[in-house]
Amino acid sequence: MDCSLVRTLVHRYCAGEENWVDSRTIYVGHREPPPGTEAYIPQRYPDNRIVSSKYTFWNFIPKNLFEQFRRVANFYFLIIFLVQLIIDTPTSPVTSGLPLFFVITVTAIKQGYEDWLRHKADNAMNQCPVHFIQHGKLVRKQSRKLRVGDIVMVKEDETFPCDLIFLSSNRGDGTCHVTTASLDGESSHKTHYAVQDTKGFHTEEDIGGLHATIECEQPQPDLYKFVGRINVYSDLNDPVVRPLGSENLLLRGATLKNTEKIFGVAIYTGMETKMALNYQSKSQKRSAVEKSMNAFLVVYLCILISKALINTALKYVWQSEPFRDEPWYNQKTESERQRNLFLKAFTDFLAFMVLFNYIIPVSMYVTVEMQKFLGSYFITWDEDMFDEETGEGPLVNTSDLNEELGQVEYIFTDKTGTLTENNMEFKECCIEGHVYVPHVICNGQVLPESSGIDMIDSSPSVNGREREELFFRALCLCHTVQVKHDDSVDGPRKSPDGGKSCVYISSSPDEVALVEGVQRLGFTYLRLKDNYMEILNRENHIERFELLEILSFDSVRRRMSVIVKSATGEIYLFCKGADSSIFPRVIEGKVDQIRARVERNAVEGLRTLCVAYKRLIQEEYEGICKLLQAAKVALQDREKKLAEAYEQIEKDLTLLGATAVEDRLQEKAADTIEALQKAGIKVWVLTGDKMETAAATCYACKLFRRNTQLLELTTKRIEEQSLHDVLFELSKTVLRHSGSLTRDNFSGLSTDMQDYGLIIDGAALSLIMKPREDGSSGNYRELFLEICRSCSAVLCCRMAPLQKAQIVKLIKLSKEHPITLAIGDGANDVSMILEAHVGIGVIGKEGRQAARNSDYAIPKFKHLKKMLLVHGHFYYIRISELVQYFFYKNVCFIFPQFLYQFFCGFSQQTLYDTAYLTLYNISFTSLPILLYSLMEQHVGIDVLKRDPTLYRDVAKNALLRWRVFIYWTLLGLFDALVFFFGAYFVFENTTVTSNGQIFGNWTFGTLVFTVMVFTVTLKLALDTHYWTWINHFVIWGSLLFYVVFSLLWGGVIWPFLNYQRMYYVFIQMLSSGPAWLAIVLLVTVSLLPDVLKKVLCRQLWPTATERVQSPGYQSTCPSAAWYSSRSQQVTLAAWKEKVSTEPPPTLGGSHHRCSSKLSHSCPGSRVGMLV
Repeated sequence: MDCSLVRTLVHRYCAGEENWVDSRTIYVGHREPPPGTEAYIPQRYPDNRIVSSKYTFWNFIPKNLFEQFRRVANFYFLIIFLVQLIIDTPTSPVTSGLPLFFVITVTAIKQGYEDWLRHKADNAMNQCPVHFIQHGKLVRKQSRKLRVGDIVMVKEDETFPCDLIFLSSNRGDGTCHVTTASLDGESSHKTHYAVQDTKGFHTEEDIGGLHATIECEQPQPDLYKFVGRINVYSDLNDPVVRPLGSENLLLRGATLKNTEKIFGVAIYTGMETKMALNYQSKSQKRSAVEKSMNAFLVVYLCILISKALINTALKYVWQSEPFRDEPWYNQKTESERQRNLFLKAFTDFLAFMVLFNYIIPVSMYVTVEMQKFLGSYFITWDEDMFDEETGEGPLVNTSDLNEELGQVEYIFTDKTGTLTENNMEFKECCIEGHVYVPHVICNGQVLPESSGIDMIDSSPSVNGREREELFFRALCLCHTVQVKHDDSVDGPRKSPDGGKSCVYISSSPDEVALVEGVQRLGFTYLRLKDNYMEILNRENHIERFELLEILSFDSVRRRMSVIVKSATGEIYLFCKGADSSIFPRVIEGKVDQIRARVERNAVEGLRTLCVAYKRLIQEEYEGICKLLQAAKVALQDREKKLAEAYEQIEKDLTLLGATAVEDRLQEKAADTIEALQKAGIKVWVLTGDKMETAAATCYACKLFRRNTQLLELTTKRIEEQSLHDVLFELSKTVLRHSGSLTRDNFSGLSTDMQDYGLIIDGAALSLIMKPREDGSSGNYRELFLEICRSCSAVLCCRMAPLQKAQIVKLIKLSKEHPITLAIGDGANDVSMILEAHVGIGVIGKEGRQAARNSDYAIPKFKHLKKMLLVHGHFYYIRISELVQYFFYKNVCFIFPQFLYQFFCGFSQQTLYDTAYLTLYNISFTSLPILLYSLMEQHVGIDVLKRDPTLYRDVAKNALLRWRVFIYWTLLGLFDALVFFFGAYFVFENTTVTSNGQIFGNWTFGTLVFTVMVFTVTLKLALDTHYWTWINHFVIWGSLLFYVVFSLLWGGVIWPFLNYQRMYYVFIQMLSSGPAWLAIVLLVTVSLLPDVLKKVLCRQLWPTATERVQSPGYQSTCPSAAWYSSRSQQVTLAAWKEKVSTEPPPTLGGSHHRCSSKLSHSCPGSRVGMLV
């Protein structure tokens, strides 16, 4: 049975929601509807308390301990600690219990402090005052006491205390302005609309007398979707039913702006608000380094068990002779003689496990967490990644994936707003074949010397003039732009030539660019007032259109429409959208001429939209109203019904023209992509734009180069051939030249050989992802992946958001399991950002949904270069050394203990003192490696930026491969042999003190431990390339601390110890000349093989990084001459010829003049701007 279903049912029953329904009914102001109306199921709703904290005072200790012991390493050490308490083991329980207690306590304090801060924030939020209406009067109470159905009053600049349905405001038109920066990061003002039948209630008495019920969906986390309806009751008449959508919903956390006050009714409170439902964390991502750590841990666990088994077996072999089993000085009791042999062997096995358990480094997990947490600040502190323009810096939303930034093999990037600026500039419009180019409007500023209209063609006919003005009116009316008036402007309005009197605000930069562009062409959008849209025409006359309906834009339809009524009573439907969604719905207009212009502009990298219209008679409009009303008031499948209604309404259109808007390439985007490709990273562009526009951008940003042969896997080609034939043809092409895409050590991609670029669209991808038509279980995915692997770059156009995620998942789960990175700036990129191993959000103009859902956020695409090639490289180098070093020093630590058992009759006697066992990983060797893992720079930052090919030296988890892991383990075994047998042979049968005494076992163990601490610390010093005073202080300070501690530990009789076996041991050892000789000699011998190996490898088989580290290094990066702007223009020209296989239809003599004028300027000016 489905456990999640059971859990849901239990939760609902326990919450008193056994009568669960899919919708809820709210009594506005807690006034029940008149008698005779439909009975409603009573439901219980939570109060308005927000709880973001994880623990309470009572459950903190048990819950925190449970969560910490779910980690394998912590649970393992807990078991070892319990074994030490239960049975007679050679080491004190303190040796395992103290490190474990330290780790658990530090983690609990950190998590407890973080939760205490959350409690404080929750209390501040829950206790803030809120005004609500009770019996027609304004009452004040704490936010946590709000209930569903309460009518709330919110004043300007206050945040909404819960999710409200907007009833009325002080504005006559029943609107209010809201910012949702705390929810999705969008700082632009959004307009919300009050319910039509309640917007006239302006006083507390009026709103308190409202008699209404609201039916709406149960809470769900989508910030942008809401379905409901309101029933407003009058004294005698039937209730008036009005639809409710997201435009009527005011979300908790949003702030009221430019509106004195509003009234709203609470529908979702507390943890059911959309803000609270979005608290849930994203799925946990695990890095490749963490997976390697776990694999190494399993190996060492097997080594530990093997050691314990070997020692247990050898113990009973050695004790097979009676005098060894029961010596005269340690005779057994009668009960010991009668114990079961198997039980005795198992107890001995556990004792050996306890003795050798230090080979598993529990402190490594704490050190790794500290390294990741502290290391993440280096990104946020990086001044090079701060954008002065926006005032934004990089953000780290999770520090668990720092090292993954150094392992990226595939980058999937959005185009608009990521590669481009998302700063739109209106370039031209084409109306029935006539092209219009206004003077430049850049960032909302009109150049002072420009005025009037620059018309490239001859004037249109009278009928054409009418269509021209209709086109301009369509652009002025078909949008959701808000107008913010400039207070410094005198008089009602100024003409366009006199300068702008208002600022346009919209969530879409395209809409602002179109409204600003058409303003330069003579038509100015003024405002929306009392449901009337006002525009200023060329004659400076104000035209008023009643806004009847808005058919909102969505990414599936890729268009939007408005229905308006002119002052003369004519009703128009104006529709604008992508050419692919407009042309199939057009039955009239100069389609061929406009299509040719659209394709030309797309090839030049411009974003195009088509505009169409339809005149409606009154009967048609009434039918549309009924159709829309039925869909809008539906509680079930409202979106589907609206989509079907829109499909019926937006048909039989007349094509008016098309617009072209330029979105410039971001600064240094091309250089960034070039560097990433040289680093061996494959870059894919995933966009919703049309193929020609996206391809032109790819050329400009150097994703496609002059020698790139483009392969198309598009719907158009699949219509001509079958999918099977197209795939196999492409496969033959790329596999025949599979050796053409050569890579050398430095250049990244050979410029002399043929390489391929693949273009695929969303429809073709859908076909590829489906099973084959013959019903076989196989599909075309593997063949598609083979083609992609052989291509240097891939462009995926016309992609829906989920298709972007599909592409990422397809590559992520391929047989090579490459590390993927997705980067985007909009809500449509969130799915691929969450799917990729590493998700990066660009803090852009499309809101902050991408940045909020990402692992890291950066201001501009260019910052990705330093984040990967510098920060990612350093993070991986540092943490890989940390992991290998921890295993190495623990092998050095515990293997002498294993060898010692052969000399003590396998009696489980410890070689080291309890204090040394406890403090080795906590104090003596922990700080140097932590500082190394935070500060090491094996190569300079400038070198890493200048030579991207160095990134390849650490690719594919190079420093944590099994070969490297085995080398470190063998090095640890060699050093342990040197420590143990070196000390053994130095002191064997030797008088080493002035009074003739022979050193005992504690002195021997102390000598081995001293050599070990100095060796592992100096090994780290030899690996350090970047020395600062902090490194010197910590490395030499750690050695000094060990010496001082040993002198104090053995120089004082400690009253709390029941033994004094270490008294005077360390001091006596240092008073011996052979001991000093042994320390110096054994440390040198231990370090010698590693030094020799490094010298030989650097001389005979140097890596690119080692060549860079040599003193006489000069950058050998090849010149990227083939990336010059001139060659890019040549490539772009070739692309234009490729796309325009047929000459565009003739648009008349005027068009030829237009073409000659534009063809001279486009490659240089427009593409030049892109570069």
